[in-house]
Amino acid sequence: MQSIVETIKSKPLPAEVVAVIANKADAQGIQWAKDQGLVTEIVEHKRFADRQQFDKKLAQVIHQYEPDYVLLAGFMRILTPEFVQQFEGRLINIHPSLLPLFPGLHTHQQAIDAELQWHGCTVHFVTPVLDHGPIIAQGIVPVHHDDTAERLAERLLPIEHHVYNQVVEWLAEGRVRLLPNGRVQVSDQPHRAFVA
Repeated sequence: MQSIVETIKSKPLPAEVVAVIANKADAQGIQWAKDQGLVTEIVEHKRFADRQQFDKKLAQVIHQYEPDYVLLAGFMRILTPEFVQQFEGRLINIHPSLLPLFPGLHTHQQAIDAELQWHGCTVHFVTPVLDHGPIIAQGIVPVHHDDTAERLAERLLPIEHHVYNQVVEWLAEGRVRLLPNGRVQVSDQPHRAFVA
């Protein structure tokens, strides 16, 4: 989130961050966002009886800001299909694997255990199927023979920031199209892969 905010501030993009919303009051970026003068909201999931009630309230809060896109960054909650459908084609996530490989958790260890030579991240449109939405861009890093999940995650983080920030630029410039066949097209972009 911090990297996205800084990218939008530092480049002449037709974009603004209208709000930063978290489900935990102590979320890592909330105080930073407040210090930047950004509007922040907390919708604590533990205050709701179930996911449907939480997602309903979260959607209400998001709708009041009328965003063109909802960017998930470190939001570790599975969203209900009803929530996802409200923001269809506008809900973006980053996942720490080269989807469709390793949806879900512990992706870095899974890449090591599978003895992959490359690991990465994927920025994608969110659909009701967890971590399976249309891919906008991916970034890759090599997997070293002596990697731990922590070292691999640390090496991947800069490429995650680079890829997500690039996607934010494309979105702000109106260059990303979600095609009827479920594929993504980015105008004037011959490829959407980035290597560390």
